[in-house]
Amino acid sequence: MPSHSCVLEFLEPAMPDSLSEETLLLVDPDHDFLDWASKHLAAKDLRILRCDNAANALKVVEKTPVSVVIASISIQPFDGVELMGRILQQSPQTLVILTAGFPSTSQIIEATQKGAHDVLRKESLAFELRPVIESALQTQEDRRSAAQPEPELPTLDGRVKIIGVSRSLQEVFKLVGRVARSDAPVLIAGESGTGKELVAKAVHEYSPRRQKELITINCGAIPENLLESELFGHEKGSFTGAIARRAGRFEQADGGTLFLDEIGDMPLSIQVKLLRVLQDGSFSRVGANDTLTTDVRIVAATHKNLASEVASGRFREDLYYRLNVVELRIPALRERPEDIPLLAEYFLQRITKKNGMARIRISAEAISALQSHHWPGNVRELENTIARACALASSNILLPADIPLASAPAKAGTRIKDSLDQIINAAPTGEDVLDWSGREIARRALERSDGDLKEASILLGIPSSHLKEMLAPKN
Repeated sequence: MPSHSCVLEFLEPAMPDSLSEETLLLVDPDHDFLDWASKHLAAKDLRILRCDNAANALKVVEKTPVSVVIASISIQPFDGVELMGRILQQSPQTLVILTAGFPSTSQIIEATQKGAHDVLRKESLAFELRPVIESALQTQEDRRSAAQPEPELPTLDGRVKIIGVSRSLQEVFKLVGRVARSDAPVLIAGESGTGKELVAKAVHEYSPRRQKELITINCGAIPENLLESELFGHEKGSFTGAIARRAGRFEQADGGTLFLDEIGDMPLSIQVKLLRVLQDGSFSRVGANDTLTTDVRIVAATHKNLASEVASGRFREDLYYRLNVVELRIPALRERPEDIPLLAEYFLQRITKKNGMARIRISAEAISALQSHHWPGNVRELENTIARACALASSNILLPADIPLASAPAKAGTRIKDSLDQIINAAPTGEDVLDWSGREIARRALERSDGDLKEASILLGIPSSHLKEMLAPKN
């Protein structure tokens, strides 16, 4: 075979013989490798073309739709990395796999940065090449099937940017609309990452106080000895480091709204002083004898169960009732999977725009994977997941394999709570939930025991006679 050869069919436009046929282009100066790879990768519905020259390989891509290119980095008249760049300019959907005898660290990093689907050592091609090509061809098939209309995002005005169409979140919006008009304290409850701060901003932005400031303070992020000063201010010389008088958050928020995030972490000593402000609007700076007054609307948030905190003595009961005039409970993301496509699309648009990236889309299969995830970190975890997927994306369509979902198991307590929620939700309408769930557990224990009543009763820790009663049909 002459050097710089190329199969003659490349000289005219060539199309696959069928819509299901994929085209693979091999580019390597080693003709023995071309022969071996052609035989090694031969498969039904796979058309294999070959070139030993980079310039001719470009002509191939110009004339023929190519699904995957396997190119040696050591190719002429320009190297495989440059060839890849030119191919991706002409055909962005083509996957390029580079090969080298011993690719250096810098070569692998540079090639990956410039869009290589993979970089392989020639020494390992005998056992790596076929599975890599099969995976690449499957990726191309997934991309084609992922073509879909983009979800329409809700209109986001400048006053609130909370995304969701689920019934549970819509109920939160309605409550915000009602409570925002008053000055009643609001307690926002929900797991970490559900968007409690956004809801607090919405309460402020739709209130008569929106012309004034919304001041935010995280009660769990400030040491106890500094939290009092942060809230109420201090006088010069009142403690070491107090070199000047300083106004606290209550003074700064006068006429506006003070958002006390993670109120459940506030020390008991500060809770007493907060209670006084809620009662009559008065407080004193640290180290001062005079009393100041403020007109502040309090919005508090917590991921803790404050009622349990009160029962355990870690939170004052009188303060709890002062704060909990109106409670807004934010549903966990796993409770509203219908919001995930909209949130994912919003984060995709925002992240790609912020980083100057090309438009990235997300496949229906990837959305399904997102909706199946537990989301212990809620919306914040989803945003971070999309950000990682964008950073590592090898194409303009995210597939399930591109979504880096956390594999860490949920805490035991969380799993138990979720299981109990599922049992309650699954119980037939109008039926005694405890009675129904007991029968279902008894049936499941009998199934696990292969119908052995005695073994099932031991598994549940109850007498066999009791198990028989639970399994008996109900009239």
